[in-house]
Amino acid sequence: MISLQNVTKFYPSDLGKQYVFQDLSFTIPSGHNIALLGKNGAGKSTLFRLLAKSEYPDKGKIRTDKHLSWPVALATGIHPQMTGRENARTIARINGVYDVKEYEERVIDFAELGIKYDLPVNTYSSGMRSRLAFACTIAIDFDVYLIDEVTSVGDSQFKRKAQRALYDRAQDSNVIMISHQTSELKLFCDSAILLENGKLQFFDDVDEAIERYEGL
Repeated sequence: MISLQNVTKFYPSDLGKQYVFQDLSFTIPSGHNIALLGKNGAGKSTLFRLLAKSEYPDKGKIRTDKHLSWPVALATGIHPQMTGRENARTIARINGVYDVKEYEERVIDFAELGIKYDLPVNTYSSGMRSRLAFACTIAIDFDVYLIDEVTSVGDSQFKRKAQRALYDRAQDSNVIMISHQTSELKLFCDSAILLENGKLQFFDDVDEAIERYEGL
């Protein structure tokens, strides 16, 4: 269960507070792989950051009994001045990974960084940073994976590898996914949440939700 309770989130601007959500209450159902739909600027990435606790509501609370990942494609939690190895070990400790050595081996194998794994992340290309972030996430047993444009991660070969790994994870865990590719949403998701005008609406049928979204 993930429950948003009277959540308000705004960003300051020269025109005053720009509200993304105002007194939003909504429960995200458990046991679903959910596509998060909405126009550009609707607040999808903001919602992801709130769920991942990389940002916090200005008012209200988000309660959950689930272990949620950070938004994968945003490389949240990757420190640019630390090496890939240092990042992986830090992430493992923060997330309570029992066998850090085994975890690190899975990250090394999946990220395909070679000797650059021991170089600072600020020397990486954007694709390499995304690959490290994805590898560090997929190697942890989260209850819910927050996936933001997974097809933007790495080259075509790595994208296919990432999709296969995510598909395997989605069989035992759940995903909440943002993607501009409806074919990808239909592959991973069985349901959807439509974000419109600061409100959320749950659809039990992902095809119905996509049809409604494309009609906006």
